[in-house]
Amino acid sequence: MAGAAHPDWLRPDWAAPGIGALMTTRAGGASREPFDSLNLKAGLGDDDEAVAVNQARLRDVIGAEPVWLDQVHGRTVVRLGAPEPGRPCADASLSTEPGVACVVQVADCLPVLYAAPGARGVAAAHAGWRGLAAGVLETTLDALCEATGCAPHEVQVWLGACIGPRRFEVGADVLEAFGADPGSAAPPRFVPERPGKWLADLPGLARDRLAAAGVRAVSGGQWCTVEDRSRFFSFRRDGRTGRMAAAVWLEPR
Repeated sequence: MAGAAHPDWLRPDWAAPGIGALMTTRAGGASREPFDSLNLKAGLGDDDEAVAVNQARLRDVIGAEPVWLDQVHGRTVVRLGAPEPGRPCADASLSTEPGVACVVQVADCLPVLYAAPGARGVAAAHAGWRGLAAGVLETTLDALCEATGCAPHEVQVWLGACIGPRRFEVGADVLEAFGADPGSAAPPRFVPERPGKWLADLPGLARDRLAAAGVRAVSGGQWCTVEDRSRFFSFRRDGRTGRMAAAVWLEPR
């Protein structure tokens, strides 16, 4: 039986019977500063035993095996079946089988969870600006629709916590990655901040791309990891910090 999620963790507000989903916050773990307390990624300088305890807590809560990815800010999507050893090199995963959870780790990048109709499948994507510009959200949507035989407008999508539009300062390279000319008027979702710098709306950019791909039901995306120090890890704010996780899975049938 799955354990109880910490009350501070985030839950999608979608209607998706048969599908479990959540995003962790800093709360509910065993790690000490600056990884306090629910750091879910090893190799950052945290105590390995604390990370193992934290990952076990998440596994107990979701009642499925989390499949951790080696995230590289790309657009590769892997399909998960029975849990296998190793970490797939990808920034998104999908599953049509109960018992495994699609998981992405973040500390400012945008986690995006997908639910196909009728609990036919789920997916999770890690979307920093590079992956977003490369099309990771569209690639994940296409893969989920192909695997479950549904259309994009039938898929529900939830955006988790990420760096917010008041804190995400970017340079000309980011505008160019989204097809904009830095020398022209700022495109939608980019606000001029100072010479050569703009404030980017990462959740807004994700919503635009999902809408263009045919998704009609998108929720979430209102939390800023940088501004809420007590609740969220933020690499841009702190540098040396932990990682949260967003997970989605099919409940046992």
